[in-house]
Amino acid sequence: MTTTNGQWFPSTWPDRIRALAGGALTPVPPRRAATVLLLRDSAAGPQVHMLRRRASMAFAGGAYAYPGGGVDPRDERPVGWAGPSPRVWAERLGLTSDGDPGATAQAVVCAAVRETFEESGVLLAGPDADSVVADTTGEDWEADRRALVSRELSFADFLARRELVLRSDLLGPWARWITPEFEERRYDTWFFLAALPEGQRTRDVSGEADRTAWLLPREAASGYDQGELLMMPPTIATLRPLARYGSVAAAHADCGARDLEPVLARARLDGEEIVLSWPGHDEFTRRIPRRSSEDVAADDTRGAE
Repeated sequence: MTTTNGQWFPSTWPDRIRALAGGALTPVPPRRAATVLLLRDSAAGPQVHMLRRRASMAFAGGAYAYPGGGVDPRDERPVGWAGPSPRVWAERLGLTSDGDPGATAQAVVCAAVRETFEESGVLLAGPDADSVVADTTGEDWEADRRALVSRELSFADFLARRELVLRSDLLGPWARWITPEFEERRYDTWFFLAALPEGQRTRDVSGEADRTAWLLPREAASGYDQGELLMMPPTIATLRPLARYGSVAAAHADCGARDLEPVLARARLDGEEIVLSWPGHDEFTRRIPRRSSEDVAADDTRGAE
């Protein structure tokens, strides 16, 4: 399915949308997840760290994204903690109606910090509430990172063994998006901002990415608009607002005023057409006509070549 910009749009969506509308598809429950827009200052303004997902990936292959992933059930374990408490985070993240708001909020924040370390080598933790680890590039750090990725090591045990506390105060809530109901893999994802800690540097360590880059938001958005950079709607939607800030600190200062009402795509049938929209984000609205049998046959022929 082609687009004039870089909007990620799988060819399987129209059929799945029609199946959902016809009652032939049952939505899978979304899994909680966290994503971090890692920022650093430059002479031209804040830059954001982005990964390009390998084209072979089943989900969003070839798309640019941020470090992030699903919550590990072990992220609820007691952990060394500094900054706003899990209860405060539950308020910020809109989780007060959850069965155990503090535990759920802690798991989401832990996932944000853990996934950032797993996918970029950057660790938002330190020996105490006023410091951050300065260097995570040694082989011992890399061994721990790999153990976290393979789930041989829990994040709580990793921090305890190194006598570190998670610095929740280094994160700022930015947005919340839920994968559409017609998708095979669904996530309820919280997006956070975080500044690259002094002394640390990102590393190209994600097995899910074939390229990493520090990009100015306005340049990345321009690449998307011109169809040069592929992105999912949540990625470009969370990226665009960063272009107006002159520093990382200024962007982080606005996190408290951000709307964290979850964004969930809506799909409806208008005659033979599908109308797909994301509330509050008109740029992603699409009208998709029913494909003819000739179109389907042509696609099948091209796929077999």
